[in-house]
Amino acid sequence: MLGVTFGASLPPGTPAWPRTHGCSQHRVRVQQGPARVRSPPKPAPHPQTAQGWEGEARAEGPSSTQHPGLEHPHRGLALPRGRMQKDPSVYQAAPTAVAGDRLGAEGTETQLDDFVGAHPDYNEEEEEHKFFRRKRLGVIKNVLAASLAGTLTYGVYLGLLQMQLILHYDETYREVKYSNIQLEDIDRKVLMGINITPIAAVLYTPLLIRFFGIKWAMFLAVGIYAFFVSSNYWERYYTLVPSAVAIGVAIVPLWASMGNYITRMAQKYYEHVNYKEKQRAARGASDAYIIIFQTIFYAFFHLSFVCAQMPMLFFLNNYLYQLNHTLFGVKHCGTLSHGTLPGFNNTVLQSLPRSVNLIVVDSVLMAAAFLAMLVVLVLCGAAYRPTEEIDLRSIGWGNIFQLPFKHMRDYRLRHLFPIFIYSGFEVLFVCTGFSLNYGVCALGLEKLAYLLMAYGLSASACSSLALCMLRLQRHIPLLAGAFIHAALLVTLFCWAPEPRLVGQAPLLYTIAALWGMGSALNKTSISILLGMLYKNKERQDFIFTIYHWWQALAIFTVYLWSELPMKAKLSILLVTLVVAVGTYLRMEQQLRQHVEYRLPRIPRPRHQMHGYRYLEEDNSDQTGSEGDGDGEEEQEEQPEEAISSEELPREDEEQRG
Repeated sequence: MLGVTFGASLPPGTPAWPRTHGCSQHRVRVQQGPARVRSPPKPAPHPQTAQGWEGEARAEGPSSTQHPGLEHPHRGLALPRGRMQKDPSVYQAAPTAVAGDRLGAEGTETQLDDFVGAHPDYNEEEEEHKFFRRKRLGVIKNVLAASLAGTLTYGVYLGLLQMQLILHYDETYREVKYSNIQLEDIDRKVLMGINITPIAAVLYTPLLIRFFGIKWAMFLAVGIYAFFVSSNYWERYYTLVPSAVAIGVAIVPLWASMGNYITRMAQKYYEHVNYKEKQRAARGASDAYIIIFQTIFYAFFHLSFVCAQMPMLFFLNNYLYQLNHTLFGVKHCGTLSHGTLPGFNNTVLQSLPRSVNLIVVDSVLMAAAFLAMLVVLVLCGAAYRPTEEIDLRSIGWGNIFQLPFKHMRDYRLRHLFPIFIYSGFEVLFVCTGFSLNYGVCALGLEKLAYLLMAYGLSASACSSLALCMLRLQRHIPLLAGAFIHAALLVTLFCWAPEPRLVGQAPLLYTIAALWGMGSALNKTSISILLGMLYKNKERQDFIFTIYHWWQALAIFTVYLWSELPMKAKLSILLVTLVVAVGTYLRMEQQLRQHVEYRLPRIPRPRHQMHGYRYLEEDNSDQTGSEGDGDGEEEQEEQPEEAISSEELPREDEEQRG
């Protein structure tokens, strides 16, 4: 119908279209009728006219430009006026093209809605529930991974140290393999490095935790333990002593970050369970999860005493003499003994282990240490968001250095110092005093592994008894563990087992199991109590640093008293336990009487960077904005209401027990 070209119907004097806009192309598009009309590209105006087609359109009047769809060819698909007069079908095609444009736009919007719109089966509440369920499973994974890493790390450390001390104690082993390096002197310096270095831990532990973050502080400490294992491949003074000093440096940071990590995971789990709550969490709301997670951690941790006996059980016991040889010169055991098992034979190995076998054992322990590092690196998630970690370290390094000492002015913490000290006393006493002067003296060195395994298994199983804090008052498990230890200390004070008498084994294993029960209740209850008293995440690293630092001081004291009579050691333990129970009960009484306690004010973060993250005065990511602290910290952030710029008395309104 429109077989003629557009150029044939142009008015006289009108320039011809460029060849790029061929007539056949436009003829085909017009013939499509209702189909959507597409506009050709817009070339520049023809050079022969000053204003191009626009001037001509204005001269012709609005008849060809006002109607939609009848635009000039350079601005859309249209025909000149002369052509429209000759062919009325153009007037029918133009409205149809406009309708096609509208239908095409509606179809595009419909497709866009189908693509980006909400799915008809989408349930926002169900998806939110699934999201927080995954978050809760992630928290449980973090707790189990940290517990496993702590078990492997401490088990490898204890097992290697125990095997090393037994081998180096044997006079034949020293003379044959290391006659010129004085292993006895090296062992003394190794023990000094391990026990003396943690005295300075309170000075650097908070700085390490704030600088690296909790997860990376754990990873660094576990790596130092692995370095200690690697130093035993080449036993020399310049390998053993530096690695022992490094272990002493890492002891307090490792266990302080572990305790802080588990407590923080309990608080995060509570947040993920109660994600629908819009109001601030009530005091003590996360206590149940703190109890459960600390119980899980210590159930794993006490298994490290079982893992530590694997090298001796499967390797070293094959080379040991029987008790009749090793205990030949021992005259007194138990409460009648002085020092560390006097009269014990200097040769305990009936045959020397081959160097290849020692390398295999060291390699297995090294693999376990690397596995602990990988568990922390891969499976342990971060305890804080990146913005929270920035806030924690932005309060100033000088303040971070001072805050552990300032927290010691809190009477709640001061009243717990004796029980911290006793916690360090009892764990080292059971590994040295009881196991050697009672167990080995009566049953022989070959039974040492079984005695410590009984202690570890009992402690691991009895850690679950701390779950009774979910129903009972919090002081009951702690006092129960103290009562068990007090009864055992009195028994040991009055009992001196006969040397080389295997028939006393049932009583010794029973005492070891009961001591493990008391240790489990003691350690688990202390960590739970600290999590309950100090819920503010800005303070937890300081609190757990103080706890494990006092433990390290107690272990150093036990190292110093190794040559005292057994009755003196038992008397010190019993007096410390009585004082610890008395001060703890005094603290609970003061809390019930609402006695004010002093807490140092945590300075606000001082950020050095600039950007949208810190433009707002009220920062939503600021530490403490999630409501996971107790009410005492809300008012600490008001320095104008404090008595001084460093401390703020608060009243403990949380009553448990």
